Amino acid sequence: MQQDRYLDPHQARRRTPTEWESLLGDSLERAFASGKHELAPIVDYLNHAGPPAPNGVPWTEDLLQSELARLAETA
Repeated sequence: MQQDRYLDPHQARRRTPTEWESLLGDSLERAFASGKHELAPIVDYLNHAGPPAPNGVPWTEDLLQSELARLAETA
């Protein structure tokens, strides 16, 4: 009998996310769940619902893309 294998969803994670990173992930999940799948509506959602972008500036498409790329490198 083959045993079910347990996949740890965080097995590739190098560190625990910061509170801000968790808030960003939660907000992105809510944006996707509400049907927003394109970059511009997601940016609008983040500017309305938060969290604020780094340094408190409004989210832009370029800023979101660069921040997600940065987080992917450090995750």
